[in-house]
Amino acid sequence: MILGGGVTGLAAGWASGLAVFEAESAMGGICSSYYVRPNTSARLPQAPADGEAYRFELGGGHWIFGGDPAILRFIRTLTPVKTYQRLSSVFFPDQGLYVPYPLQNHLGYLSNEVRTKALQEMLGTGKGSFRTMEEWLSQNFGPTLTEAFFGPFHELYTAGLWKQIAPQDAYKSPVDSAAVIRGAFETTAPVGYNTSYIYPEEGLNILAQRMAGRCRVQLGKRIKQIDLQHKKVVCDDGSETAYQTLISTLPLNKMVEMLNLKLDEAPDPYTSVLVLNIGATRREKCPADHWIYLSKTRSGFHRVGFYSNVDSSFLPKSSRAIKNRVSIYVEKAFPGGRRPSAEEVANYSAGTVKELQEWGFIEGAEVVDPTWIDVAYTWSWPGSRWRGAALKKLEELEIQMVGRYARWNFQGIADSIRDGLMVGAAAKRVL
Repeated sequence: MILGGGVTGLAAGWASGLAVFEAESAMGGICSSYYVRPNTSARLPQAPADGEAYRFELGGGHWIFGGDPAILRFIRTLTPVKTYQRLSSVFFPDQGLYVPYPLQNHLGYLSNEVRTKALQEMLGTGKGSFRTMEEWLSQNFGPTLTEAFFGPFHELYTAGLWKQIAPQDAYKSPVDSAAVIRGAFETTAPVGYNTSYIYPEEGLNILAQRMAGRCRVQLGKRIKQIDLQHKKVVCDDGSETAYQTLISTLPLNKMVEMLNLKLDEAPDPYTSVLVLNIGATRREKCPADHWIYLSKTRSGFHRVGFYSNVDSSFLPKSSRAIKNRVSIYVEKAFPGGRRPSAEEVANYSAGTVKELQEWGFIEGAEVVDPTWIDVAYTWSWPGSRWRGAALKKLEELEIQMVGRYARWNFQGIADSIRDGLMVGAAAKRVL
């Protein structure tokens, strides 16, 4: 069987024919769309017939970037998609300043003093050794840019871990000396892993549903215990199911805990994220960006994404032409597993709406809907061997881990689908 009905698990189920066990009442995991009518709170799994609802996603904006051409063709066989060119900025609220992403390639937007210092620091010295993300950031971007943006942003993004964890995902913000120099004085071309991306016209939930149409999905199956000796899975509804092959997309740390595995390595850290989906009337200062990165916010969020700036289909039908509304997601990171209370969430939600109003982004909020993502971003301690040890132990127990969280590494939707298809096809051949 396959544990987890996100896109990875559904791809594995598609290729293998094995049963897919999903804990929630809908498939797709955090890559799943839902709908909320203005001034209501009920989540709708499908768009209402009149189209008068905001579209959101459980885990915030999940855009499909990169990916093998064969996987992108596979996605297109399931649902029509649109292609978008990234529009993203670093926003400094105190100055009302937007600097196109990535910051280091657009120094011309900064003051002469900051630009000069940043150029000297990034280009004037050689790079030394580093162990932590803090050291890597300082050496690559210099003290000036680290103090102005990279440090405080990563303090929020990693929930305070950036001074302790190993560097990760350097390709997300590349440093190219020629581009840095050119961007200090003129416009530069977009760079990075997501300069263009695709998204299903009807939403990610449609992609998940059409993948599930070829799978044997069992919803509401939350795993309570895996009995390795008798090769069966026990769910919290009391049901027991025997298995011959077990493929898991569940987070690696959760599998280690569930099986009570004893490893010599300390577990690597992770961060949880509170995603706040907001539907609101739009104000004149609301940016045109698809998402913006922040280094300083009163409420503690590090990124604001604008679904409806990507595509107007995220808005109620009556607003799509005039765009007098906006559909937004806001992300705030927490130390792994430290879930805020209902009162904390309510206070944070009210504070975030007020902050966006003060910036001139929104007027009245018609929908404010939070979702807690327990394992959202995975990290590693410098020199850690925990991930490798955990994966090896699970392989010895004949449990195949597949997907972003199961293998404790960052990857997008397309790569997750690819991995699921590959593992599912291999399981089918073995069976």
